[in-house]
Amino acid sequence: MRKVVLVVIFLFSIVNVFSQELNATVSVNFQQVANGNPQLFKNLETQVKEFLNTTKWTTKEYTDVEKIECNFFINVNSFGANNFEATLQVQSSRPVHNSTLSSPILNINDKNFSFRFIEFENLIYDPNSFNSNLISVLAFYANVIVGLDQDSFSELGGTEYLQVASNIVNVAQTSGFKGWNQSEGNNNNRNFLISDILSSTFTPFRQSLYQYHRLGLDVMSEDVKKGKEGVAKGINYLAEVQKTRPNALLTRTFFDAKTDEIVSIFSGGPRVDVTSLVETLNRISPLNSQKWSKIK
Repeated sequence: MRKVVLVVIFLFSIVNVFSQELNATVSVNFQQVANGNPQLFKNLETQVKEFLNTTKWTTKEYTDVEKIECNFFINVNSFGANNFEATLQVQSSRPVHNSTLSSPILNINDKNFSFRFIEFENLIYDPNSFNSNLISVLAFYANVIVGLDQDSFSELGGTEYLQVASNIVNVAQTSGFKGWNQSEGNNNNRNFLISDILSSTFTPFRQSLYQYHRLGLDVMSEDVKKGKEGVAKGINYLAEVQKTRPNALLTRTFFDAKTDEIVSIFSGGPRVDVTSLVETLNRISPLNSQKWSKIK
């Protein structure tokens, strides 16, 4: 009997040590919806969170400390007959080595998030079929999050998961929902996002994630100056993208997540030559020039 108990405890400990990849928080804002049932939106929030955090997105084993921190903010604009019109903001971050700090990786606002949701109906993910727009959009961003996170730890290490996201786009194109087709004329949608990420033209963007984080931020606990130089080199990769694709979606996405962090990194501690860095930042992200002026 004692052996059985020990086996059960051991198996339970394995389940707790190894778990799914995401540690997602989900927030549903329905203030713009008149006479909305709060419990319905609470159930939406709960089911989306459970879907993101219990679905296995990779074949790897993640410990609790390795889980990817991410946020999904759903802002419902209108609702009727189980059909929702909303926007979705997705954020993710990764830990900085030997630090209590985390570094933002993704911060993107999807303005074409319409879906049908029926309370307590199971959300079942199949990468090769379109079951609902809610599932496909969530699965798309989950794979993008995992892919970019892996890119930040090993150069181009997230390709497998980014290709899954691309497949989700391909499957969803005939669904009739917005955000999946390049023909929509909106170069900020999911189709353009994943096409750009996987395009060889934007390989420097993905290389910048590795250089900036693994060879920059992660080094700072041992050598702050060397870490800063690594971060600056990561930013220089984006200058290569700027030469061929000025004001590209991925460049804007990078700085939507990173602007404040970059200013913080280069505004204190051991000094490095920031003259060329500030020139590069002003060239590739001129909208943030006021913030770049704080780097001395």
